[in-house]
Formats: sequence, structure tokens, C-alpha cells
Amino acid sequence: MATSMITTLDQSSRAAARGFSDISIRNLFIIPTILFLIVFNIFPLIYSLGYSFTDFRASTNAPANFVGLKNYRDLLNDPYVWSNFAITAKYVIISVAGQLFVGFGVAMLLNRDIPLKGLLTTLLLLPMMLSMAVVGLFWKLLYDPSFGIINYALGLGTFEWLADPKMALYAVALTDIWMWSPFVMLLSLAGLSAVPKHLYEAAAIDRAGPFYTFFRITLPLVAPILMIAVIFRTMEAFKTFDLAYILTSQPTTELISIRLYKMAFQEWQTGRSCALAYIVLIMVLAITNIYVKYLNKVKER
Repeated sequence: MATSMITTLDQSSRAAARGFSDISIRNLFIIPTILFLIVFNIFPLIYSLGYSFTDFRASTNAPANFVGLKNYRDLLNDPYVWSNFAITAKYVIISVAGQLFVGFGVAMLLNRDIPLKGLLTTLLLLPMMLSMAVVGLFWKLLYDPSFGIINYALGLGTFEWLADPKMALYAVALTDIWMWSPFVMLLSLAGLSAVPKHLYEAAAIDRAGPFYTFFRITLPLVAPILMIAVIFRTMEAFKTFDLAYILTSQPTTELISIRLYKMAFQEWQTGRSCALAYIVLIMVLAITNIYVKYLNKVKER
């Protein structure tokens, strides 16, 4: 009955007199969206998948030869590529953990009645509204060994953050933490504001300590929101390119996305780079699937 009510229209109504039905209006909005997705998302995805099985190079006019799974085998047996994956994994762990700690900590501080709370929250959200290129250039100046404010504030003299192979990756991760901690903070604030106040009142009556209240009330109820934040930030951190590429060119900061860029647009190994892109896609989907399964378990508790 519900379906018939949606798909039919009273012939005596004004909409019918104008020649529009519910189905026509629905199609008017849905069809252009589907065409847009097919042209700009699905078609390039399928097209690149076909190239991943060839030795195609965009820099030459030579025809693409089908090589089967050779590109995938070569990439999975390449220790250099696995080194890039290891660097990316380290970066993701540092960045996401830092964002989770800082974002949730700031949300805990803001989850109370304080003066100018709205203005303060808005100012804290500004970093994630900036362009990646702007943030990268801004922090490159802050890290500058000659006049950068970070060395001056920490009393490190002329320490070169971005030129030190051991510290460059941490410097990039710190920049990413500064930029995207507000995103975690915003989600955490939404979760904290949804925690029923009567639970805290009952805990206060039972003389529960702050640690007991946090680990038994606050954290379990906010955990699903935190998991959603972790899922989104893990996916984005795994694909990070802009910050690392702008800030430093150290081999220890060559994330898998940078390796993919070099393979596609500097070495012009188009077919092989398409294969690497699909390997990255499969890994991101696998990691996300693990997170989603854990999120469902958290919700069932």
C-alpha cells in the first residue's frame, strides 16, 4: 500500500495537471546523480582496473599489452613497496592515535559550562577547514631551523625537523594531528553531550571516583562515536599525500601514496601504478571492514 501511495498520483491534483508525477520528480533528481557517479567514479575505476593488467605507459604511444597478474606479483614481491607500506602503517598509527588522544581530551575539557564556549569551539575547528597545501606551507615555516617558532619555543637551536630522517615522519604526523584533532573533538563532543546526566548523578550518589565514572560510564557510551572517528581518520591518514609531499622529501617519509604518485607521473609506469592503487584500495577496505566489525560488537554491548 505504501508503495502504491508513493508511485501513484491523483489525476485531479495540480501536480498531475502540470504533468509531473512522483516518479518523474524522483527520476529528475536521481538520474543525473547516477550519471554523474558513473562518469566520474565508476567508469574511471573500471578503466584503471583494466590498465592494471597491462604494461601501459601514458608517456608513449605504444599499445597496452595484457600481462595478467604480473604487475600485482611484482609489486607484492618488491621490498621497496613493502617499505613504503611499513612507513605508512607507522604514520597512520602515530597520527590517528594522536588525533584520538588530543581530540577526545579537548572534548572532555569543553564538555562543561565555560565562558565563550561557542567561540572557543569554533576557533578550535579552524585548522581542519584550511587547505592541505596551506597547512603544509604554514608548518614548514614553523619547522624552519633558522626562524621557526617551534625551535625557539622548545630551545632546540637550529634543529632541522624536516631534514632529520628520524624525526621527519613524526613532524609530518604532528602536523596532521594539529589539523584533524578538531574533527575527533567534534564527534566526541556529540557523543559526550548524548550521555544521560542521570548516570553521573547516580555515580555521584554512590560516591564513585572520577576514574570509575570515566571507564564505566563515559568511555563505554562514547566508544561507538570514537570508533567512527577512528574509521574515517584511518582511511584518510592511509591516503595522506599533500602534507608529506609538501613538508619533506626524506625517504623515511615516502608514504605509499607518494610512491604511487612517483610511479604514475614520474616513472610513467601507468599499468603498474594502477595495480598499486588497487592494492592500496583493497588494504583500506580490509582495515575498514575490521573496524566496522569491531564497531558492531561495541554497539551490541
